[in-house]
Amino acid sequence: MHHDIYQELTDRGFIYQATHEDELRGRLTGGPPLTFYIGFDPTADSLHVGSLIPLIAMVHMQRAGHRPIALVGGGTALVGDPSGKTEMRRLLSRTDIDTNARGLREQMGRFLTFGDDGGLLLNNADWLEDLRYIDFLRDIGRHFSVNRMLTAESYRQRLETGLSFIEFNYMLLQAYDFHVLCRGHDCILQMGGQDQWGNIVAGVDLVRRLQSREVYGITFPLLTTAGGEKFGKTAAGAIWLDAGRTSVFDFYQFWRNCEDGEIGRLLRLFTFLPAAEIGRLETNEDHGINRAKEILAYEVTALVHGHEAAADAFRAAATQFGTADPEGRIETSSRIAEITAGRTPAASLPETSLSPTELDAGLTVVDLFVRAGLCASKGAARRLLDQGGGYCNDDRLQADFTITATHFSDGALLLRAGKKRYHRFVLRP
Repeated sequence: MHHDIYQELTDRGFIYQATHEDELRGRLTGGPPLTFYIGFDPTADSLHVGSLIPLIAMVHMQRAGHRPIALVGGGTALVGDPSGKTEMRRLLSRTDIDTNARGLREQMGRFLTFGDDGGLLLNNADWLEDLRYIDFLRDIGRHFSVNRMLTAESYRQRLETGLSFIEFNYMLLQAYDFHVLCRGHDCILQMGGQDQWGNIVAGVDLVRRLQSREVYGITFPLLTTAGGEKFGKTAAGAIWLDAGRTSVFDFYQFWRNCEDGEIGRLLRLFTFLPAAEIGRLETNEDHGINRAKEILAYEVTALVHGHEAAADAFRAAATQFGTADPEGRIETSSRIAEITAGRTPAASLPETSLSPTELDAGLTVVDLFVRAGLCASKGAARRLLDQGGGYCNDDRLQADFTITATHFSDGALLLRAGKKRYHRFVLRP
């Protein structure tokens, strides 16, 4: 292969750390296609925007000719990954994990090509659930130094707040996954977030000890906002890829409202636009920074939800807030999607229906803000309203305001949190 995928991933900001960097670059660029994997624990029935970095990296790798293995952690989810957590994760039942795994498999299938000529979609429950504990300790556990494990960042951070023994086993299980995938599928590269570095290095070492093979690891940077908060978190919670959890409109608006200084980095990581075009966008050569944000929002929304849904979200946002493009278009080098005025923008707004019975029982505006997902809790809703940030049909409200049928116009009521987050309630007959 002639395409330097390692350099492309580097230029786009995907690579934070790598083992045996020079050797790995040579394998990725000059050798035959290799098999790599990334694990996704099914702790929810949907991935969130943080999962887009590994997913998009996998797409880049597959386009360059390498074979991906998307590993659903049906087995490791029973234990819980302590990485990046200050307290122990809630242990999930097998039923919950199986349900979540089905949701993740469906979402990953939108990004990657699976099948005989494509990648693999596997579940580590297939080999972890049948392990015999004593055999595992003797065959695998003996290769791990507790002293060395405690130097891993994911464990060191948790020692102050408490690390359970079940979580302490997670590194062994993830390392064992790498061993199984290398032995059974010739997988020689594991990729993951930077908080997975200790687990990945443990897997590299285990494969070397058990199979006398050199394998490799790459980690991606963990994105944070300018304020140091984890990227993809809002006042209402995480931004999900499932439209049932985060509406397409809210998903679009999340990207449209990114910080000005982040636009170049986000375009490189979350879109497939060419570097030259991203360079023009981030230097504001065309219609300015807001135009670049519209293109970012459209591109990522189209990637996750499809072009038609992205166009609908653009129309809805343009109707509410206007657009940076006076001609009302989303234009990129890869396509020109004309955004016409002939569609109903309200159809793209997140919407919830209410019955007259619910209204008669008494619903405060606080209840509706929480139900709409505009606020994560009633306390957060009260604070928003007390600070003057909550609106109903563009009228500023107080926290004790009660909603009645008289507040619905043509059967609809529009809530707004801040300047740009909307939710529409429809009154059923």
